Amino acid sequence: MSNVFISTSSFGQVSPEPLEALDRAGCSYRLNPHGRRLDPEETREFLVGIEGLIAGTERLDREILAAAVGLKAVSRVGVGLENIDLVAAQELGIRVSNTPEPPARAVAELALGGILALLRHLCPADRELRRGNWNKPMGRLLSGSTAGIIGTGRAGRALIGLLAPFRCRVLAADLQPDSAWAEESSVEYTGIDELITASDMVSLHVPLTHETRHLIDRRRIALMKPGAILVNCARGGLVDEAALAENLRSGNIGGAYLDVFETEPYHGELIELPNTLLSPHIGSYASECRLQMELEAVSNLIRALAGDEARG
Repeated sequence: MSNVFISTSSFGQVSPEPLEALDRAGCSYRLNPHGRRLDPEETREFLVGIEGLIAGTERLDREILAAAVGLKAVSRVGVGLENIDLVAAQELGIRVSNTPEPPARAVAELALGGILALLRHLCPADRELRRGNWNKPMGRLLSGSTAGIIGTGRAGRALIGLLAPFRCRVLAADLQPDSAWAEESSVEYTGIDELITASDMVSLHVPLTHETRHLIDRRRIALMKPGAILVNCARGGLVDEAALAENLRSGNIGGAYLDVFETEPYHGELIELPNTLLSPHIGSYASECRLQMELEAVSNLIRALAGDEARG
């Protein structure tokens, strides 16, 4: 029997199926008791005597992984692996997997919802009505606008598909442009600066790396059209939040929707601004998506642990 710790805080809440799959595989498991992301010391303590980890976004650096004697596999519920020291994991013989497919549609739909809400000022209108004020903010249409998508992986392409009925001009930027797909999808590849300058809305769909940290910095925010909106449902750290707040406060750009932040939970100055829409990292928090992610994470973990047992 393998001992498994599940660090992601909402695991099994949509359906008991993932936990039942662990039972059928003969795994003994323990759930995150805190209902939040674990800090490094908590993670280190919970990994004592653990062979398999179903992980969330907690930090898994070299020190933590090295201290987890007996850990054989880490199965990430989600796409991003930037919280895991992959080099250390490989050196320590710890298998690492993720679930990249299910979140793409959920993230794309959330981004589209944020875009529409910002363009039509839904949140300010709601707040005003609840205060007893029958004010009607003048918004803008998404139809016929220019949409800039930075990153044309799974989520970026899913959003581009959702934009098709709106007849947007779609600009895209990616380190590895796919010309054949772009031609089929009526997408124009361009450089990031050119994309930002020409777009009415910019949506980010790239991983967080050393090269992409503050990809949208003060200089690039200054390139945005007056009234343009910025959407980040990808990774916190892609946007210089202080520079964004400054430009939103001055009215240089129209608005921003952020689902991810450099430090989470977020308590920064963007909360105070009326032209922001903020959510607590809920990109994959659609029940259908969440269940598929958890089932895949369990399947990945069981396979990894079985492979170790077979070799043993």
